[in-house]
Amino acid sequence: MPPSAGIAIKVSAALALGGSCMAFAGAAPAQAAGTQRLVILKAGHAVFLKPDRSSTRIEGVSAHRPLTGAATTLPVLSAKTVAGHIWLRVRLPGRPNSHTGWISGDSTRDSSTPWRIRVDTSRRQVKVFDQGRVVKRFKAVVGKPSTPTPKGQFFVEESVVLHRGLSGSPFALALSARSNVFQEFEGGPGQIALHGLGGVGGTPGTAVSHGCVRLANGPITWLARRIGPGTPVTITR
Repeated sequence: MPPSAGIAIKVSAALALGGSCMAFAGAAPAQAAGTQRLVILKAGHAVFLKPDRSSTRIEGVSAHRPLTGAATTLPVLSAKTVAGHIWLRVRLPGRPNSHTGWISGDSTRDSSTPWRIRVDTSRRQVKVFDQGRVVKRFKAVVGKPSTPTPKGQFFVEESVVLHRGLSGSPFALALSARSNVFQEFEGGPGQIALHGLGGVGGTPGTAVSHGCVRLANGPITWLARRIGPGTPVTITR
């Protein structure tokens, strides 16, 4: 994605990260919720408005992410048993931002993560939590006023390795968030990511991006080595 535009990531290789043991949890000011339950999809799932197959079908969610082919991993917000069948309320990728729905517990595998990320766009800071405790704070480049970084509750869809010279290198954490300004950009869906400064530049602590969150090479590399799909990401202003 030209990450500065928060749009289409050009993938060079999938990043092999443990989705079940690498992720986030967040709150204020130095504490956050602990372990986040995740679910890994073994097959594509229909998403319903209620925990009932006769309710409104919202959308479908693929078993694999489009950039790397990694298994789709979703945060679980609640669970309910109806007539002996398990239903999971999950956070979903894409528009509308921060939306949720119910999927069947069939063809899924449980996982969890102790990690969570909080992006404060007013402070231009990324805060990382492990088991509810702040372990890192990074200065970041965030969206400029005309193309702000969208606020809401999101998660990491997939982790991407970007070869040197590509925009946003060396790594990008593609989020479930989508730009509120760009509905489409260079063929991509206006996807927001946390990514490096390669090819786009910027000084951490400023607001000049097209919506994505840019981090210096050291911080984004630190994150990419620890954070897996499904990790919750809260973006505030």
